Parts: sequence; C-alpha cells; structure tokens
Amino acid sequence: MNIKIIVLAVLTAIYLYETALHLIRMRSAGNPVPENVADVYDPETYRKWKQYHGEKSRHALITTTVSWIIGMLLMALNVYAAFAGLFPKTPYLQMAAVLLLSALAELLMIPFAYYDTMHIEEKYGFNRSSKKTFWADQLKSFVISLILMIAVGSLLILIHQALGDWMIVAFAAAMMLFVLLFVFLYPVFSKIFNKFTPLEDGELKDRLTALLEKHGYHVRAIQVMDASRRTTKSNAYFTGFGKMKTIVLYDTLVNRMTPDEICAVFAHELGHGLHHDTLRNQCLTFLQMLIIGVLAWLTLRSTEIYPPFGFDGVNYGFAMILIMSAEFALIAPLFSLPVNWFSRKAEYRADGQAVKEGYGEALTEGLKKLSRDNLSDLSPSPLLVKLEYSHPTLSQRIDAIEKLQNGQKTTN
Repeated sequence: MNIKIIVLAVLTAIYLYETALHLIRMRSAGNPVPENVADVYDPETYRKWKQYHGEKSRHALITTTVSWIIGMLLMALNVYAAFAGLFPKTPYLQMAAVLLLSALAELLMIPFAYYDTMHIEEKYGFNRSSKKTFWADQLKSFVISLILMIAVGSLLILIHQALGDWMIVAFAAAMMLFVLLFVFLYPVFSKIFNKFTPLEDGELKDRLTALLEKHGYHVRAIQVMDASRRTTKSNAYFTGFGKMKTIVLYDTLVNRMTPDEICAVFAHELGHGLHHDTLRNQCLTFLQMLIIGVLAWLTLRSTEIYPPFGFDGVNYGFAMILIMSAEFALIAPLFSLPVNWFSRKAEYRADGQAVKEGYGEALTEGLKKLSRDNLSDLSPSPLLVKLEYSHPTLSQRIDAIEKLQNGQKTTN
C-alpha cells in the first residue's frame, strides 16, 4: 500500500469536491429568483449582482486550484521533511518547523486575497481597506495563526507522550478547552483588528436594553465595531460567553438601518441566547474535537505514514497537517450536513424570537436590506444550501417569518 499515493488521491478528491461546489455556485446565478424576494434587487442591481457573483466564483475556483497545487507539491516532493531537516531533531522543534513551512506556504495565497479585496471588492464598492490596513491584517493573521498552531502542536506532543494510546478523550477535552478559551478571549483578540465602542446613549440603546431586561438577559456590553474601515457590508453577532458575553453591531448596520430594523436584528441575536444556541454549538464542537482526537490517535500510532514523505519517524506537525488537510477534510462534508441543519434550525428559532417581540415586518425589511447591501445570492442551489449553508436562504427565512406572523394574527 503506497501511503503517499493514497494521501495525494485524498487531497485530489477533496479538491474535486470543492471544485464541484464552486461550479454549482456559478450555475446558480441562472436560477429564477423566488417571488417573495423579487423586490430585493432592481434590474441594475441584479445585473451588478450577477457580475459580482461571477467574478467571486471564478476567483474562488482559481484560488482553490492554486492552493491544491501548492499542497500537492509540498507533499509529493517531501518539502516538509526537507525543511524540518534544517532544524534540531527534537519533537517540538521538528513540529514547529513543519508548521512554520505550512504558514509560509499560506503567504503564497496573499496575492489572491489582495486581488479579491483590493480589486473585486473595490470594484463593487465593498472595500474600505487601505493597502496599509490590508497588509497589517495579513501580518497579524500570520503571527496569530502560527502561534495558535504551534500551541496546539505542543499540546498534542505533551498529551501523546504522557498518555500514549489513551490520548483520544484527553486531547479532545484539551482542544475543547482551548476552543472555549479562544471564544472567551475573542473580544480581546478582535481588538487587534478592529476598534469597539459602546453603543451611544439614546433611544436605540434604551430600546435594546429594555429588550434584554424584559427577558432577564444580561450581556457585558453592546458594542459597535468599526467594520466600515474595511467593508461596506453589514452584520451583527454574539461573542464570548458567561460574564464576557457581548453583542456586536457593525457600524455599517447601525448607520444604514432604521431603529426598528436594528431592534429586529438585535432580537434575533437575543433569540440565539435565549435558546442556548451557543451551548448547542459547543456540544457539536466537542464532537468535532473527539473526531479529531481519534484521527490524531490513528495518525500518530501509524508510524508507516511518515517515511514515504521523507521523515525518519513521527513528526507531530506533519501529523496535524495530514489530519486537517486530508483526514478530517475528507469526512468534513458528512459532519457538516447535520451541523448546518442544526444551525439553520437555530436561525429559524432566532427569527421567531424577533417575530414574538413584534419585529417580524422590520426583520423582513432588515434582512432584505442586508442582502441588497451585501449582494447576496437570492436563489442558490438547494443542494448547495444543504451542504454548505449555516443559514436558510433569504426566501426561506421570509416565508417562515410570514407563517409565524399569520399564526399570530389567527391566534389574536
């Protein structure tokens, strides 16, 4: 059994799957727009969306292809082992060397990110990043991702050398704690890239605070993020947990939406909190970590994997690359199916909370405005939705909102 050929075949299969998704996404541009969202785009904006969608899809396909070629060359030519050979033969330094090369290889993809941001996003009026901000973001991302990867690799070495074959649950638990720590500290990390200011006092803050107090719900703060430094797109999200839980509103959303629409979006985010969606996500994350723990155990005990790639023995950094880029990536679509299904159900529930608060109409208008401002796909392939979408389509969400509103009217 030729291990190298199997790994390269798996990487190719993953690439072909991703390519198929890109092609499906490109073809969805010809799908008819559902009637309940036909008013989102006027003819000129719809033409602009088609052009934007086409350019983004083609660029994503090219980026995926180049990334696959780079990954295949690194694996096929034993570049990881050759680079690691430049460093002392200790487990930690060998691991760090391989992960450093992986991070350096990612730098080769920066020109594609630059073209996407500074050309495509700029062309369609979304980009607000200066060249200085773009390159600063790339540097920060490189440093942070490298530090996190080496930290995980060190954790893997420590647990495996201490527990051997008993590492599965321990590593999964340790990774889960690592993820929770990152979530807990995300408000701190995010300040590396953006500025956050408390929502200013006034009618809007009073209405949002009253909505929270009505349900006895507490958050550390309602923050406004300076998203407009980089993009014109809008969003809102929950971050952190426990006493660090924060609701973040893009300044683009605050500036473009009416108070009722902002309250509707806020009520949606509140719905996620009231329905304990974060806890459900954490349970799914632990299951994912458990799967990765099993893969790590299998990869580390299968010492015959490493010599075909030029290594004398187990290299923990190379094991991590195999796990994430080949092994878990191969089964990720199957794992994503139920995860995305649960996520879409959670979005319906959160929308339902906004309807209960009396913001059904405002939420519908707000969602349409978000889709229009972000040039969203209004009629994606149903297969693509099932495989990739963590949110229902705009048409599906509006249909569900209208059904809930009609139910309220019947009850009243």
